[in-house]
Amino acid sequence: MKEFQSSSYKKHSSRSFNFKDIPELLKDTYRNWMDSNPFQLSAIVAYYAILSLPALIVIILNVVGSIWGKEIVQGELLDEISKAIGQETAESIRLMMLDRGDKKTGLFTTIVGVIVLIYGATGVFFQLQNALNKIWGMSAGAQEGVINLIKSRAKGFGFILILGFLLLVSLLMTTLISTFSNRLAYLLPEVAVDKVFIGDTMLSLILIYTLFAALFKFLPDVNIRWRAVRVGAAITAVLFVVGKFLLAYYFKIMEPGSTYGAAGSIILIMLWVSYSSLILFFGANFTKVYANKYLLQKQEIKRGVGSKNKKSFASS
Repeated sequence: MKEFQSSSYKKHSSRSFNFKDIPELLKDTYRNWMDSNPFQLSAIVAYYAILSLPALIVIILNVVGSIWGKEIVQGELLDEISKAIGQETAESIRLMMLDRGDKKTGLFTTIVGVIVLIYGATGVFFQLQNALNKIWGMSAGAQEGVINLIKSRAKGFGFILILGFLLLVSLLMTTLISTFSNRLAYLLPEVAVDKVFIGDTMLSLILIYTLFAALFKFLPDVNIRWRAVRVGAAITAVLFVVGKFLLAYYFKIMEPGSTYGAAGSIILIMLWVSYSSLILFFGANFTKVYANKYLLQKQEIKRGVGSKNKKSFASS
């Protein structure tokens, strides 16, 4: 078992969290965040997000659409994209959804197509995994080998399924909230809008928190204690929700994509993914700082097939 201790920290006895520690935590997090070169990492993730987007949309539409209905899922996705990035970008993605390649093909072509589809869709998660590994101090060669590559892609596909599940839950809860709000508006019209807004915001927080917790816990090649994951995911979820509203306002007022003409939609998607990745990486660094400060974790090799050179954070 290899023990790891970040150069930014001295070994000290475990202690409980105190609100007075927040300034120090944020200062250490910012230092670690800048040291990890977050702008380069976020640019890489944004580039691969564009490459992965068509395949990601096809998989989510087919997986969740088979349960809820493709038209409903498509409408929900476009509505969220429109709120976050703008109507023009949502329209570009809608056209992408219409051209899904539904024509019949042979068995071999279908199998190859599915493999390529999954490989393409998991690209962005593979890059996220590399970025999180770098934040946790993993060496660049830790993922060498075909087995490790297959495992990483399989893990990425698992996160696509998690996204699909969360979208399904979101659709269900949105329907329930909408039904409740209609009933509430009939009984108490003056408070209905506020109740719906609060309910929708809380639902978004819960789903985003769940996604970040899964990302921090399972995507990197490190074992991170759940206590650190819960705190880090909560901080990241709050920052992400706030950032989402600020980005939507920025895109609406400044219209940064208008400069690029026909390529504006692609640029907006890349900007949104890049800014969101910066928040995610800040949360990952906060999780690392919190784990080092309060949990005295050790970094060791993660056990499993093909993981000879992998490291991980295990409980001390």
